[in-house]
Amino acid sequence: MGQLKLENLKKSFGNVEVIKGVSLDVKHGEFIVFVGPSGCGKSTLLRMIAGLEDITEGDVIIDDIRVNALPPVKRGIAMVFQSYALYPHMSVYENIAFPLRVEKLPQAEVDEKVHRAADILKLNERLQYRPGELSGGQRQRVAIGRAIVREPSIFLFDEPLSNLDAALRASMRIELSKLHHDLDATMIYVTHDQIEAMTMADRIVVLDGGMISQVGSPLELYHSPDNLFVAGFIGNPKMNFLDVTCTGVGKNSIDVELVTGGKLTIPVAPRAGIEGQKLTLGVRPEHTATDGCDITISLNANVVERLGAHTVIYADTPGVELADDPEAANRFSSIQGGMANIRANQSFDIGIKASDCHLFDDQGMAFKRNIDLSSLDLPEMQDSA
Repeated sequence: MGQLKLENLKKSFGNVEVIKGVSLDVKHGEFIVFVGPSGCGKSTLLRMIAGLEDITEGDVIIDDIRVNALPPVKRGIAMVFQSYALYPHMSVYENIAFPLRVEKLPQAEVDEKVHRAADILKLNERLQYRPGELSGGQRQRVAIGRAIVREPSIFLFDEPLSNLDAALRASMRIELSKLHHDLDATMIYVTHDQIEAMTMADRIVVLDGGMISQVGSPLELYHSPDNLFVAGFIGNPKMNFLDVTCTGVGKNSIDVELVTGGKLTIPVAPRAGIEGQKLTLGVRPEHTATDGCDITISLNANVVERLGAHTVIYADTPGVELADDPEAANRFSSIQGGMANIRANQSFDIGIKASDCHLFDDQGMAFKRNIDLSSLDLPEMQDSA
């Protein structure tokens, strides 16, 4: 069936609590991606699901069976690691067949399953090769083939593409997405690469400090982040943040004033008692423009990256003095057209539309945006735990 349920899962190493109460429901056939910064607990959580780490508290339930005490081989899962973990002296055929040999399956059944996996992964012509004769992408496909032949309920991937170069990663992302569709399989995928998360996931689980910060489809997290952490983590370059003060509250909006003096009316759901409070305004680099906006901000370019299709400009955060924050340089970024006529150390103006802005309270929690995502045919949202 491929259903997974985590109930208040916790993990401690001595006195250090690494996973702090994670609850999540995964439906059959979903592609779920765990993302977060280094040390957030994403790989530890995956290893707990796999049975490679003991559970301090809580339950892992796979297909309605509590598997806390079951060894990995009994959980109906197959895991693909960051390292290929192939046997160098064995052929591709024998590497894929190895888990079936351990189960002592008849040769006819082994042969059928290996060739079926090889056909799916386009490895038929490489079955007699050894790992040393394969490219990095082919080796990773062999590792995936070894997981496929076990016919698991759930596939677990621990940063499987991190050892590949950029071109191979892009190619393997497409292959894994197609594999997910062809197998109709449940997949849990750990990565620190948000491009992988955004392009492959049905839903993304953003982890922060051992807890779930938000769960949602890629576009939900992009357009409606719950908090400053998710807003800053999803998107590359990251979302820009500006200090503002609430100057008024409307029926469906909040008026704010920037430290540089400009004013905006942000179309978000208001709350009582916030007038005069310090808030944080968020705007993505791709939502900055040169004209037709509600407010204009003057910046001084520090670094200009020309990427062909577009140009990324990095500048000091407006209203923040380097003496107050030595790391403020290059904090504000703007994405312009590929032929943008801007150079380093040049002053330029960017515009912002109020409808593109996000707003966060003094605790870092987002005000709900007045945006309709229903037309995007997104998966049903799930509350984070």
